This record gives sequence, C-alpha cells and structure tokens, in this order.
Amino acid sequence: MLNSGSTSSNLIVVTGPSRSGKSEWAETLAIQSQKQVIYIATSQHDPTDEEWKMRIQKHQKRRPKNWKLLEIPIELTATLQKISCQNNCILVDSLGTWLANLLDQDETTWENTQKQLLQTLHEIPGNVILVAEETGWGIVPAYPVGRTFRDRLGALVRHLGAIANRVYLVTGGYVLNLTELGSPLNSESSKT
Repeated sequence: MLNSGSTSSNLIVVTGPSRSGKSEWAETLAIQSQKQVIYIATSQHDPTDEEWKMRIQKHQKRRPKNWKLLEIPIELTATLQKISCQNNCILVDSLGTWLANLLDQDETTWENTQKQLLQTLHEIPGNVILVAEETGWGIVPAYPVGRTFRDRLGALVRHLGAIANRVYLVTGGYVLNLTELGSPLNSESSKT
C-alpha cells in the first residue's frame, strides 16, 4: 500500500456506524468547501426494495439542488480519474456500498481494485470526501461473505486514514476529528 506518512491534503474520510449522521457531516463539509459539489452515489437501484428507495429519497431531499449527481456503483476509480477535481468537491457516499457491489471479486482482484483506488485518491488534485461505514464493532458474521465484507471495508478505511488529511468519526450524535485527537499507527501495523 501507499506510504502512510504521505497524506493527500484534500482527502477527508468520514466514518461511523449506521444512522450516526456520517452522511450529513460529509454533506456539511462539502458545503463548507464552497466549491461545486459532485455527489457520487454508489448504490444500485432495486425497484422492488421500497425501504431502500425511501433511504435514497431522504438523502436526495437533504442535498442542495445544485449538486451534480453521478450514480457509480462499480467504476469508482475510473470515474474519479475522469472528473475535473480542481474546482470541485467530490463526495462519495458510500464506500461500504461500493465494496458490497464488488464482493464477487477474488482476493487478488480486490487487492488490485483497492490499490488503484488508493493511488488515485492519493494523486487527485481536488477535494474528495469519502463516507465509509464502521462494520467491525459488532459480532463476527457467521457467514463467509459477511466476514469478507467486514474485513475488506475495515482494511480499506484504515488505508484511507493513513493517506487522508482529516478523518472524522461520527457516533452517538457527535463528530470527532480523529486526526486531531488520535495518533496514527505506524505503516508496518497497517499491513496486517
């Protein structure tokens, strides 16, 4: 992975459990950037899932109308490479959903996918805000795909934290700036 001592000055990671307000905080940060916002939604549409449609509508109502929306369930890295980032703020919501869309990748393919995303984010010249779920605070999933999802997302967020300028944890109705409050683990620890 990338050198954890080398940060991307424009990369922000917002993480937290479900219903914590992490998307709302990421949206607040995007507004504070005072740039045109490109919102990348990673969910896939399922016309039969009414509850999911209601969640999406709630997010849509909260966002300013002038934000540009891109629905990118799979090709996140390629999309980030093509977007003009200089005068924009890119908000990706969420990495967990994107990763879930790629769970059929074998370990080698996933490692390459992750490496390409990290390299792209490290080199991107504009503001990028990533929303990521914290899934590893509960019990170990009883089924293999659940464990794969949890482990891959945990590792991805850790790698992103190593290159991000700021990392926020949103939980219990509070926003914590982990970059100010915490101490990063050394690069050797992040390889495990």
